[in-house]
Amino acid sequence: VGSEMCIRDSQFIAAEKITKDINPIYGSIQKLYNRGTQLLMFCEDKVLRADTNRDLLFNADGSSQVISSTAVIGSALAYQGDYGISTNPESFVATPYQMYFTDATRGQVLIATTEGIVSISDKGMKDYFADICSIGINQMVGTHDERKKEYNLSILKTNDTRQVDWNDDSTTVSYSEYSKG
Repeated sequence: VGSEMCIRDSQFIAAEKITKDINPIYGSIQKLYNRGTQLLMFCEDKVLRADTNRDLLFNADGSSQVISSTAVIGSALAYQGDYGISTNPESFVATPYQMYFTDATRGQVLIATTEGIVSISDKGMKDYFADICSIGINQMVGTHDERKKEYNLSILKTNDTRQVDWNDDSTTVSYSEYSKG
């Protein structure tokens, strides 16, 4: 094969860079999710999106045009807002129209749609999530109840003085798109 490594129909040339650099101030990438032609990168402190198998060329006015490219991942663009997924990728759940996740560092439960990221914890439970995240979280496990159309979030609290137990140190809350709460 020489300087090339072939895997089925894919071809990687050793001299060409096949990685994508992301700004390190966003923290480590905790979750990658492919939605259509976009790759979503959930970092600790930011959520980014990039087109796959194409790149964008930006005009002077800030608008973009799709150009042909050999880049597997195009330019990474950040969603508005200072939200990430902290270190809880297990909180991520995707439905056909939205993605739910938590940002424990900021005490937020979030929903990402094509319009952007919105805090759903601000709808009547802002203090609750800020308080519970400030005492320490071990895990935040997200699930989606398709029948009820609810995002369920099970939170396992941290207690350094003894072994944590799901029965004693956990709680589950649900969010409904229908009732918006």
